[in-house]
Amino acid sequence: MTAARSGPAFSVHDIPFSTHGSWFGISPVLAEKARAEDLHLVSHQNGMHAVLRFTPLDARTGERAGTRVEATPGLLRWAGEQGHVALAYASPDTVRLRGEGLGLRINAAADALTPFTGTYFYRDPVDGAYVFTSYETGRRYRITVLSGTVTEISGSQALGTGERGVTLTAAPGGVWESAVEELDSARLPYTSSETFDAVVATAEQAFTAFADAVAPWRSTGTPAAELAAYVLWSATVRPAGLVARPAVLMSKHWMDKVWSWDHCFNALALAPGAPALAWDQFSLPFDHQDETGALPDSVTHSEVLYNFVKPPIHGWALSHLRRRLPAPLSRIELAEIYRRLARWTDFWLTVRRAPGAALPHYQHGNDSGWDNATTFDPERVVVTADLVAFLVLQLRELSLLAAELSLPDEARRWSRTAEATQAAMLDELWTGERFVARGVDSAATWGSSSLLDLMPMTLGEHLPEHIRKTLAARIETHLTAYGLATELPTSPHYLSDGYWRGPIWAPATVLIEDGLRRADHHRLADEISARFRALCETHGFAENFDALTGTGLRDRAYTWTASSYLLLAEAHAHRDSR
Repeated sequence: MTAARSGPAFSVHDIPFSTHGSWFGISPVLAEKARAEDLHLVSHQNGMHAVLRFTPLDARTGERAGTRVEATPGLLRWAGEQGHVALAYASPDTVRLRGEGLGLRINAAADALTPFTGTYFYRDPVDGAYVFTSYETGRRYRITVLSGTVTEISGSQALGTGERGVTLTAAPGGVWESAVEELDSARLPYTSSETFDAVVATAEQAFTAFADAVAPWRSTGTPAAELAAYVLWSATVRPAGLVARPAVLMSKHWMDKVWSWDHCFNALALAPGAPALAWDQFSLPFDHQDETGALPDSVTHSEVLYNFVKPPIHGWALSHLRRRLPAPLSRIELAEIYRRLARWTDFWLTVRRAPGAALPHYQHGNDSGWDNATTFDPERVVVTADLVAFLVLQLRELSLLAAELSLPDEARRWSRTAEATQAAMLDELWTGERFVARGVDSAATWGSSSLLDLMPMTLGEHLPEHIRKTLAARIETHLTAYGLATELPTSPHYLSDGYWRGPIWAPATVLIEDGLRRADHHRLADEISARFRALCETHGFAENFDALTGTGLRDRAYTWTASSYLLLAEAHAHRDSR
């Protein structure tokens, strides 16, 4: 009898089944807009690649069996009328399978094998295991039969196009078991003394410990907290390739990277309960800082991209992170992050300021993180107030760090630069009624209906009172029943699935909610928090959401959304307790 299910149930169509540290998951989602009938082993080494296909079979007829898929953090099950197949992670690179009443066909996901693509399959004469060798991932996938029988083998040592795989089953009333490993090249034959139920119990205990650490405050009033914790836990990978630290990917769907502003929200959510993992998240993009001080656009297993950057929210994030960590950073850690943050700030003050300009600029909407926001419709190389606001907060944080490190001259220099930069922003971009963007080449200015124009609210208490009130009033016009629309729903440019031209996004929500609180607009901040939390509790942790219906859009298992929910839910729980 398989161990009882424990933890929040979820749909594998929305959230992949995986475990902390693993580079692969079990999912029907094979790529953006690509879903399969069967679940697949999908690896994220060298990109996102479906490697193996799992098909449950009627043990009597050998035909595909009708099943429903059930998933909790420690256990995945195909449940049918004749029996079930269960899957659990024994370690980050190994899953155990157990079947009773149903068989399972494990095939290479790709039929075609060329000299450069596809999956080669053979039986290892050393231990009798069945091995799939994937060109795409550069890894091997070994199936070891622990009990039961192999009733069919297809395509062993075959070249060209054809089916490759094995069928596992057991005699009537019997049980079969196997292990599937992702390995680099070679490994001793698989052995284990653990029962399947013990594997499940260990996995469940590991997740529960994580959830207890990062969301000890959870209650019936925060019903999505445990599932949010699972999204973070299961999207974490161990160091490999170009990722030198444990990393929380944005997703184990197709958004399988760490982008250089997304990571800040994951770090903040993890900080109180998993401080080492949180610090790794904040630090990871800085590991790849270039000679100008720029952070990469994104980092993943086999790729670091530098063609764009992301906005400098890192001073804002570090300020919050230091308050949330259970212990202060050491002087060595402070000195290191000061050096890195200073170089990142100097990038914006030098490489991204035109000669004679007081304010830095973006080169494309992608640099802002709001890729296609309507602010960038007239021109792309632009000075915007959100960028300046983030930079001012970063300069202020650098001033505090320098003072702590006994660098008074540098502290004064950063503070003066912060004041001068904010003064220039108000002088050049504030019209008296709104913030505008300015083209670097044309010097033309314009406003838009994008929430991006209102992001200077992140300056909070540093803004003059009349500007705070004006921004708060305009922010409220973006508030739908579900949260903050990134484009005014009344705008002719509004698109329900328009990426940053309408949908609700987690980072904008958290940044604005925080700025409103620091500006003493608590009522509006409370309302924004409540609507976003309710949105996640109803529609999950999607990359973004339809602002008028709440429907989750794009990638449905996005970690910065889960982290943003945890941040807002924790703060709400603490306000309630007070």
